[in-house]
Amino acid sequence: MDDVRRMALFAQVVQHGSMSAAARALGMSTSAVSQQVRALERAAGVALLHRSTRRLSLTDVGGRYYAACARLLDAAGEAEAELSAARHAPSGELRLSAPLGMADHIGPALGPWLRDNPQLRLSLHFEDGWTDLVQARIDLAVRFGRLPDSDWMAQRLGTLQRWPCASPEWLRVHGEPADPLQVPGNEWLGLAQVPGLAWRHRVSGQERQVPAHPRLVSHNQPAVRQLCVSGLGVAVLTCLDVMPLLADGRLVRLLPEWDVPPLPAWAVTPHRQTQPAKVRQAIDLLGDYLGRIPGVSGPAARVSVAGPPPSAD
Repeated sequence: MDDVRRMALFAQVVQHGSMSAAARALGMSTSAVSQQVRALERAAGVALLHRSTRRLSLTDVGGRYYAACARLLDAAGEAEAELSAARHAPSGELRLSAPLGMADHIGPALGPWLRDNPQLRLSLHFEDGWTDLVQARIDLAVRFGRLPDSDWMAQRLGTLQRWPCASPEWLRVHGEPADPLQVPGNEWLGLAQVPGLAWRHRVSGQERQVPAHPRLVSHNQPAVRQLCVSGLGVAVLTCLDVMPLLADGRLVRLLPEWDVPPLPAWAVTPHRQTQPAKVRQAIDLLGDYLGRIPGVSGPAARVSVAGPPPSAD
């Protein structure tokens, strides 16, 4: 590594025309620059520069060596330019992981941005489990629920309201409940391995703990939503899942006087250091998109520490 530094320094000396000019450009003393050049010559076993009181000139081998050093310096400059561009303009591939329930939302959230940045590629990984972001080379993951401590970084995108819903067909058969406990235990639908929810009455403050043993379960939210639309039971769904279904009447919101704990949404990244522009801008766009959906409140905290595996409640 010392030889590489000396090669870059040698190229700077030649380009600036003197030891002192190179020293000023590099923030070093002239004697330190001279010592580094002499160390390079000793290691090479040949003279690279002719020195006089007025000027420096390259030896024959020094000229050939400088050409190679200049290419090294140019490559370093290009590498730094790439890093600078990545910090300020989105480019390259963005590897994004999200639950399957986000599949309908990535396009509306990121589509205009992708059209405006044709140099950017998007690789989508939809999954409802938890992936090791480093091993899978994921730049950004969207996750929901509580996140335990780890070395990964999380930024809150927003908080989603959760509403109990059923189909009109289910309501015709069972009627509309006034209390969560009036829903028969075998009529609940839910995600696998999700604990029961603590419900609170908005006016009286009464609390209900709804059993966490639904008759029909799935590992992904879209499947639970589809079971609910099919009239097979009552499901607690996020506003992100159900707004279009409530609008067109395929689902009906139940128990409006009862509140269910909301669900935080997170942007999780595997690194703590400064993020490239593609990651920063994608996080901002996802947060802006979620903030426009009824039932989603803005982030209460911008930065947090999080990591695998999340709890679903």
